[in-house]
Amino acid sequence: MPQGRETPRSLGTRRPMLFNSAGDLVRVLAMAALAYLILIAVVRVSGKRTLAKMNAFDMVVTVALGSTLATILLNRQVALLEGVLALGALVALQFVTATASVRLRSVRRLVKAEPTLLLSDGRMLDEALRSQRVTPDEVRQAIRAQGTGAVEDVRAVVLETDGSFSVVPRSQYGSGSALDNVAKEQSPGR
Repeated sequence: MPQGRETPRSLGTRRPMLFNSAGDLVRVLAMAALAYLILIAVVRVSGKRTLAKMNAFDMVVTVALGSTLATILLNRQVALLEGVLALGALVALQFVTATASVRLRSVRRLVKAEPTLLLSDGRMLDEALRSQRVTPDEVRQAIRAQGTGAVEDVRAVVLETDGSFSVVPRSQYGSGSALDNVAKEQSPGR
């Protein structure tokens, strides 16, 4: 076959640039409306925790819900009921896991990371930074984002279970009880 010539198979795989058909557009609109209503109902029934981003596990569930919703809307091979079942299964698994982690310490340790102290009394904790793969520049950025200009004015910087940084200035440290769930040997002044 001469080079550059299209085969019947390759001709059949071309897709229109804007849309396939008016029917496909109507299908996406109808699926979006139905799936959206169902998602709202599922989230309302399951509670606020379903879309919380309290830790990495919660974030993964939120992303998976979004991905499932997109698949329901755009993939013709996924029927609405199959998509609803997938959404329901994700929410149910998240509910069971969150409930078990509240009640069972072993499950909590399995699905949730511990907060990590990265800076104590204005001093970077090199070993903690290395183990969490965080650079001193990222810690300084978090400090600046909180409106503090001097590292030595900060009592603690904690890498939280959801990947965010908490900056505790010396002036707001108080008793330090907010750091009770951070390992005792790492906590400032302990």
